[in-house]
Amino acid sequence: MIDKPAYRLFDRHGAEIRYGTMLDHLAASAVVLFGELHIDPIVHWLQFEATKDLFARVRERLIVGAEMFEADDQIIIDEYMAGTIGHETLIAEAKVWKNYDTDYRPIVEFAHDHGIPFIATNIPRRYAGLVARGGLGVLETLSDQAKQWIAPLPVPLDLKSPTYRDLLDLGSAHGMDAENFLAAQAIKDATMAHFILMNLSPGKLFVHLNGEYHSRRFGGICWYLKQAQPDLAIITITSVEGTSLDFLDEYRGVADYTLVIPQSMTKTG
Repeated sequence: MIDKPAYRLFDRHGAEIRYGTMLDHLAASAVVLFGELHIDPIVHWLQFEATKDLFARVRERLIVGAEMFEADDQIIIDEYMAGTIGHETLIAEAKVWKNYDTDYRPIVEFAHDHGIPFIATNIPRRYAGLVARGGLGVLETLSDQAKQWIAPLPVPLDLKSPTYRDLLDLGSAHGMDAENFLAAQAIKDATMAHFILMNLSPGKLFVHLNGEYHSRRFGGICWYLKQAQPDLAIITITSVEGTSLDFLDEYRGVADYTLVIPQSMTKTG
């Protein structure tokens, strides 16, 4: 009988590596950008396992953050972590994703049970929507109170970034102005980078969960982090689905580590 592995893991050069070897590398970094496929169960399982295993190694050094929570949800998350509110209030008040229960709750609960800071990093979607329709300049019209949930303005936008080049066709397919569409992605990336740095201090390890396109080819969040702190030790992981579990040429240079999952894998949403 042939084996049916659920995933294979490769380094940036295409050499297959063990999970434990990658974990050693992650534990020695400052920021891990774990790029996910949003409804792939293997990715979410490995994110959970990596969080647990990194906590076992670095303990109080660990911080977890996620694209899946918007920055203005932070007070709700903090109240849940402190035991001020219960889980039902958390999911009623925070803007949780529809696959929260299966895919993100295990990590939130682990953080809750072990006193790990959990950071909401994403821009409130209402402001990203404004940018998609009217460009970055529209953010200048917001109140100072609103701006506290966004990366400091003005936000630089590099349209030649590999991440954003990949998204040009997608914006056109959605019938949107291409530059405004990219600007909306950029303000998300810049804001996530901003809240990672705002909550990162020397000696800490920040594990961040985000869609793989937000850190693909070391662009997106990674680019904004490097603009602010060029020497920051960042490790990126990308997730791909393939008809085979082999490392393809198209994966080369996409991330420090590539998680390859069978295309036939069941989905969580």
